[in-house]
Amino acid sequence: MKEKLKQLDEFHFWLDKTARSKMRVGAMIIGSRQVIQQAEDNAVEQLTNVACLPGVIEPVLAMPDFHWGYGLPMGAVGAFDAEEGVISAGMTGFDINCGVRLIRTNLTQSEVKPKLRQLMEELFRRVPAGVGSKGKIRLSNSELDGVLKLGARWAVESGHGVEADLEHCEEKGSMEGAATGLPELSQRARERGRPQLGTLGAGNHYLEVQVVDEIFSEDAATRFGLEKGKVVVMLHCGSRGFGHQVATDYLKSMEVAARKYKIWLPDRQLVCAPSTSPEGQAYYSAMKSAVNFAFCNRQVMTHWIREGFETVFGKDWEKQDLHLVYDVCHNICKLETHELNGSKRQLYIHRKGATRAFGPDNPLIPSQYQPVGQPVLIGGSMGTASYVLVGTEKAMKESYGSTCHGAGRAMGRRRATRQFHGREIQQSLEKSGKVIKSHSAKLLAEEAPKAYKDVHMVIEAVHGAGISLKVTRQTPMGTVKG
Repeated sequence: MKEKLKQLDEFHFWLDKTARSKMRVGAMIIGSRQVIQQAEDNAVEQLTNVACLPGVIEPVLAMPDFHWGYGLPMGAVGAFDAEEGVISAGMTGFDINCGVRLIRTNLTQSEVKPKLRQLMEELFRRVPAGVGSKGKIRLSNSELDGVLKLGARWAVESGHGVEADLEHCEEKGSMEGAATGLPELSQRARERGRPQLGTLGAGNHYLEVQVVDEIFSEDAATRFGLEKGKVVVMLHCGSRGFGHQVATDYLKSMEVAARKYKIWLPDRQLVCAPSTSPEGQAYYSAMKSAVNFAFCNRQVMTHWIREGFETVFGKDWEKQDLHLVYDVCHNICKLETHELNGSKRQLYIHRKGATRAFGPDNPLIPSQYQPVGQPVLIGGSMGTASYVLVGTEKAMKESYGSTCHGAGRAMGRRRATRQFHGREIQQSLEKSGKVIKSHSAKLLAEEAPKAYKDVHMVIEAVHGAGISLKVTRQTPMGTVKG
């Protein structure tokens, strides 16, 4: 399928709808020649599968970090008409609202470095991590209802944050209309979610202390409160077992719905339901619950991160300026208004391993950021750089206000564990001055830096394409993994 791609310019590659039968629209890959060379042919084919679904809007998009995934590639965007299109659990992903938040500080690298190991030990102690990890909060049924309805606001109202945190979250930390129980949500989802609030989990999730080492846009960096040489904290995690169960439940129900509504599926992993159907709206409501759980999860951990800094550095977190820069979602479906061919249309945007990147003057982003655009937070692989970018007007016109979400895997987890040894990776990173904390050597092998694409290549592609522009680069000092 890759041989059918047509290069339009340095960063855009087009796959016409004539590439295979039953494609309704074409697909676009945003990347470089190197990205295309490294791309898996089956991931490109997955784009054509999505292009066959009812109500799909041209183009189906892949970002430079894209790789083969469940149904839709990770690092891809699918847009569907709000009336004639579909909603798909597979296209949203299992870890619903896996996302990233960035917390700034006024501490310099030289201030933090002497206490770095103590700091990482304190954060590792305070923030539960690892497969099946359980949080310190024990939720009653009514409290879980509050988490699912209110998201990050529930955490703030229960003393785990401040009002300004909500202003600096996508969706202000909560999506309205979330389900709390039957019939939309299974009891199993609630059971899995209740003990996991405030946990990092495993996989590619992390808590990382970083230092800003390069500024690309002084104006945007100043608005975001970022300075060269200052320390920041990046937190990457999602909806844990709750979101996974929601996805699992609806993959089953949507398989039935696809047959009921006679939707032809090029891949059964793309099971879906018409967007206006009871089945489609039931999933959308349940998905919002998982989105809110993830927002609340990250907010609770933010509170514990602040407490950790207070313990190590002996002063109030506000005096250390541990304020939230922004919180962005991956793996989410949202009803948004976009301009197509001169007219505004409502679309269900599936961002799977992709990040919202709204441009300047958008009323949905914090007022102080509107002159420059929405902060876009892009994590690298373990031990490599991460970036802050800013959304653009070009993204609004070209990619449904979307961009990449990270480095993107270059090899599967099984291959990584065969090729790398976790403790050797930890020792190598610590020799370079980084502090790595993890419960699992196997997970460190799965997350080896060489198991991922070059994040700099990915960033240069989205920057070159103009769908998000570089603001700062951060390099890691210490990392907590599951």
